[in-house]
Amino acid sequence: MHEERQSPRRVVITGLGVVTSIGIGVTEFLAGLRAGRSGVKPITSFDTTGFAHANGAEIDEFDPADWLERADAAELGRASQFSAAAARMAVADAGLSLDEVRGRRALVSVGTTDAESRDLDNLIGVQVEHGPERLDPVIARRSTAGRLSSSIVRELGLTDVEAVTIPTACAAGNYAIGYGFDAIRDGDVDVSLCGGADAVCRKTFTGFYRLGTIAPEVCQPFERDRKGILTGEGAGILVMESLDSALARGARIYAEVLGYGLNCDANHPVAPDRDSLARCIELAHRNAGVKPEDIDFISAHGTGTKANDVTESGAIRQVFDAPPPTISIKGMLGHTMGAASALASAACALAIKEGFIPPTINHTETDPECGVDCVPNVAREADLDVVQNNALAFAGNNAVLILGRYRDAG
Repeated sequence: MHEERQSPRRVVITGLGVVTSIGIGVTEFLAGLRAGRSGVKPITSFDTTGFAHANGAEIDEFDPADWLERADAAELGRASQFSAAAARMAVADAGLSLDEVRGRRALVSVGTTDAESRDLDNLIGVQVEHGPERLDPVIARRSTAGRLSSSIVRELGLTDVEAVTIPTACAAGNYAIGYGFDAIRDGDVDVSLCGGADAVCRKTFTGFYRLGTIAPEVCQPFERDRKGILTGEGAGILVMESLDSALARGARIYAEVLGYGLNCDANHPVAPDRDSLARCIELAHRNAGVKPEDIDFISAHGTGTKANDVTESGAIRQVFDAPPPTISIKGMLGHTMGAASALASAACALAIKEGFIPPTINHTETDPECGVDCVPNVAREADLDVVQNNALAFAGNNAVLILGRYRDAG
């Protein structure tokens, strides 16, 4: 006898946890998105002496003791604090008790670019100044990337759980969400806590600065005179479960995860490839069962660099005869690295639920080589059914996520 194959489950987002420079928690984050709030200011987390400019989007008012219950929260690295806090918020936002989550088969999947590189910056500084004998073993232990997911497991007290950390750079949040989507759809787990987290660190800022891609003051995606990125930090964690599970417990549904596409062209260490991204968008549409004309707006990777914005816009035009509004929230949040597409996914889910398109701020004149409607400066009210979230990363890692308004198929 052949084992009967179970039909794929529909997957929905029922909880959001966000730690950002424009607001911590769903309410503040939503208000910041609607208002076009900027989290950009001078960087204070490391010594910026010697840099001609050093603005970023740091989170000033985050005390782990306010968000985490574990007694040793202060010993976690900053990115792990962000991810654990966002997960706890997401569970509460989903209307789940900790006992309910602990009683389910769970997946924790967190994407990152830098993991706890901020701690490694500090370790290197101590070694240079005092020698290796002065290194703090606690800091050394907490610098591993796996702590971003294992800290969530420990904070929530999960036992029947798979915990993974996905390091596909600036597309890692979407990768992590796609992994959670598959696990729920195929019935491997009952609940997924997925997203991304990163903290501002000197290493990454310096790398982008040496590439000549750090903007002097603000990030201006799709702007004619754009100057580059600004680094940011934060975490976004989504609670996903099957539609049947959500309906059975009367959960609020932000959006349905319709599908996603991944590819890696490995064409260049840092330069995006237009054709590869276009193929990734087409993969996502096919996986989600949608057509280009179904997409109501695109949350672009939109870093504000000369190369990214033109290449990404070109890929969109390859797929869309008439591109829908195409926005970037990085003008508000900066580039939060591994958290970027996870926070953009949370923004897309809120946009669908609340009926608006977030703005692209700091905008004066659209680059004609981009040629997109970037919803400049002011949020736009809109009835949204299907939204696309692009993520591009170094080494050609692309991830495109498709979300839709939940509608009863019956």
